[in-house]
Amino acid sequence: MSGIDNLEFDNMLEKYAELVLRVGVNIQPGQVLFIESPLETVELTRKIVRRAYQAGAKYVQVQWDDEQVTRARFQHAPDESFDYYPQWTAKMMEQLAEGGGALLNIKVPDPDLYNGIDGKKVSRANKAASLARQTFQRYVRNSDFSWCLVKAPTKAWASKVFADLPEDERVDAMWQTIFKMNRVDTPDPVASWKEHLDVLLAKRNALNAKNYKSLHFKAPGTDLVVELAENHRWLGGGKNNSFGVYFVANMPTEEVYTMPKRTGVNGTVRSTMPLNLNGRLVDGFSLTFKDGKVVSFKAEVGAEHLAALLDTDENARYLGEVALVPYHSPISDLRRIFYNTGIDENASCHLALGSAYPTNLENGTTYSKEELIARGANVSLVHTDFMLGSADMDIDGERYDGTVEAVFRNGDWAPGTLG
Repeated sequence: MSGIDNLEFDNMLEKYAELVLRVGVNIQPGQVLFIESPLETVELTRKIVRRAYQAGAKYVQVQWDDEQVTRARFQHAPDESFDYYPQWTAKMMEQLAEGGGALLNIKVPDPDLYNGIDGKKVSRANKAASLARQTFQRYVRNSDFSWCLVKAPTKAWASKVFADLPEDERVDAMWQTIFKMNRVDTPDPVASWKEHLDVLLAKRNALNAKNYKSLHFKAPGTDLVVELAENHRWLGGGKNNSFGVYFVANMPTEEVYTMPKRTGVNGTVRSTMPLNLNGRLVDGFSLTFKDGKVVSFKAEVGAEHLAALLDTDENARYLGEVALVPYHSPISDLRRIFYNTGIDENASCHLALGSAYPTNLENGTTYSKEELIARGANVSLVHTDFMLGSADMDIDGERYDGTVEAVFRNGDWAPGTLG
């Protein structure tokens, strides 16, 4: 690799494998681990498997993903294929969660994967998968088991992000960037992550103590008031699953997030980064909300894909998450768009269309779907984050006594408000 020799690179891969196992899924002796991995990340995946067994994992299953195989379906399969998702796959994932297993997903979809493909086919296939996996997704959103999304380079993704570099340097540059944003380049990445998680914990504790009634976002193209659900909880960093095991669901992570009130969002928001909808790009878009629901929208790129997302089900037009990330933070300071929501959302304040996380509501995991909705949560087949943060973003928080105070100024935490 340019800028790093093979021995050093192998050492960094080992450190990364250890990090995602010890801090991400926090693998436990006797546990089953399920890994979803692109073919191009085989070297990292093999290291993760070896280390998982060394840590006492009972069994490790790897599911390989080949995007050309995925694309072939949309090019050549009969029409009925796009409304089908195998129930046995959904049941397998449910059993993994119910048995206390762990899921590690190396998720790096090619932003241009579906160029030239009928978007309706992709939307139908995504909806079929979401319908079949509803029970599993409930386990995910309730943090019933340990799961973690991590990143590793593929040629297609690296070429999109580092198009300004010579072709033979792009994957190397992506590796070094991933190592940096995940603190793998520090002497002790696990210790560095523990310090980082403590910082996020302090910030979410401060926000919980404030107990804001609403947040008012103001920036060019954005004037949006987001009411927060009563008894909401700010989360960020890691959490305990239902078995009492602490895990970190996203690596990297820089956000603190909570639950909007389903019917309490009003105004207009403009995106500040492209959105990769599983291989379909949407960019330059804005959404207008009334009483929580998207009542109009426009997009410079991919409007048809955004429309399909909003029409997934009756609640896809409502918000399920509001998250705060300062403009001057480690990923944002790289000043590069990654066309990957798992990274871009940790460089920017963001909102999510679709389902809320019940964990963001006091006792939320004990409520039924109907009870969650009655308490202000949204329930949907989708959960799609999009970015609105910028150096021009101001956010005011209104407390229940009517006090209004600065939360963000010029894209960063306002001095003094949260200690």
